[in-house]
Amino acid sequence: MSSEQNKFIKSLRDERNIWLNGKKIDITTDENFSGTLKTISELFSMLDHPEQREQVGYLSPKTKEFVHTAFYVPHSYEDVVKRRTAFETWSQSTDGVMSRLSDYARSRLTGWYASRDDYKKFDKHFPEKLKTYYEKARDEHLFLSIIQRDPQINRASQSSNDLKDLGLLRVTKKTSDGVFLEGAKMIGTAAPYSNDLIVYPLSPLKEEQKCLAHMLVVAPNSPGLHMVCRESFASFKKQQVNAPLSTKYDEMDALLIFDHVFVPWERVLLYDNSEALWQIKLDSASNSLAYHQAIVRLLTKLEFVTAIALEIAEVIGADGYLHVQEKIGELIMQVETIRALLIASEREGQINHHNTYIPNFTYIETARNLGAKYYPRALEILQLIGAGGFIQLPSSIEDFQSPLSSLMSKYFAGANIGADKRTKLFKLAWDLVGSPLGSRHELYERFYAGDPIRNTANQYHHYDKQKLKQMVKKYIG
Repeated sequence: MSSEQNKFIKSLRDERNIWLNGKKIDITTDENFSGTLKTISELFSMLDHPEQREQVGYLSPKTKEFVHTAFYVPHSYEDVVKRRTAFETWSQSTDGVMSRLSDYARSRLTGWYASRDDYKKFDKHFPEKLKTYYEKARDEHLFLSIIQRDPQINRASQSSNDLKDLGLLRVTKKTSDGVFLEGAKMIGTAAPYSNDLIVYPLSPLKEEQKCLAHMLVVAPNSPGLHMVCRESFASFKKQQVNAPLSTKYDEMDALLIFDHVFVPWERVLLYDNSEALWQIKLDSASNSLAYHQAIVRLLTKLEFVTAIALEIAEVIGADGYLHVQEKIGELIMQVETIRALLIASEREGQINHHNTYIPNFTYIETARNLGAKYYPRALEILQLIGAGGFIQLPSSIEDFQSPLSSLMSKYFAGANIGADKRTKLFKLAWDLVGSPLGSRHELYERFYAGDPIRNTANQYHHYDKQKLKQMVKKYIG
């Protein structure tokens, strides 16, 4: 095990309160996390290998050691391409199936770091606090998660008097040393094995709700912080050949319960400031850099679905049918549309007032909003091509060692490959379209960026419509 792998695993042995199946667990030894932690450790270890570290890292100006390129502040088009190369390396290593590998959260932090002076008007201490934390996260290779959403207790209630009953995360006590928190947050993807949690509200807040308007860096092992995990999809009792994605790439989601959790002032980045928190959410550098990473990953994921669809069509001898070619053609169009938008966002990026080169967000936003529609459709196409083949699979690859092996080898065979390889291919596809992991990913791609209806409507609100109106004006005066 490399030094970075060792450091990462050891950093998680800190008495954090992780709950799964009604028991407190140690994620470094629990089998439900072993595949995922192995995957992340291998990605982290790329910084140890001379032939890989140039792809994913750069030299920290402070330590002169390699750190991940998600922390790199771009000042040119070439710098953004350098960031893309790092994201591609990680996403292609995981086929785009792992969506919260910390490069997203790190990119958000890097955008805020680049824009930190914009927040002096809200809190004169913010720029220095942010700079200090950014450098710590960068140079200590911290795995970060961002947690924003409120628990779904009663979404019909909007009264500020119901904050406690709604479970909203709020400050209940302030001291000279820091603040105490009560409430909950969801969805803490990757939170159980993160080194730090960056917590802040997602929705705009009114003045009477300012007790919710904080941006905090919370230690996962804080006393009183409990992370309640959903069902695991990753147990190695599911052999890897039967669930090849679930066993390695289950990121885990958790509800974070704050029961009188203390956060020291140096980790309270913003406090009691609704306007500042709204600007944090809208920060153009943070949004562009983070969603740039998300689009790189989306592209890889759509390529992966397309690759599986191609293989299945050939294996069942359906690739010559026009309707199958049309469906795979649609998948290819998805891939190339997202690729074009990604390249356009990079090429048409601009230097902002902080000398940061940020990708053009119009293209990124378009790709992100299309992704919420593309991915569910991609899975539907995969289901239509594989059809009943997904249902009638052997229970396990070990079935080919049974007394019926000769008969099974005949009746489970493909048009151009043997029964065992055909079974492996279909089980891989089933892990995307029919397993709990696959269903979770479909939901994730629909909603990870927020309300897809509101996001698409925002394109209408933000778009420069005057140019289009001029095209009509010449006819109507």
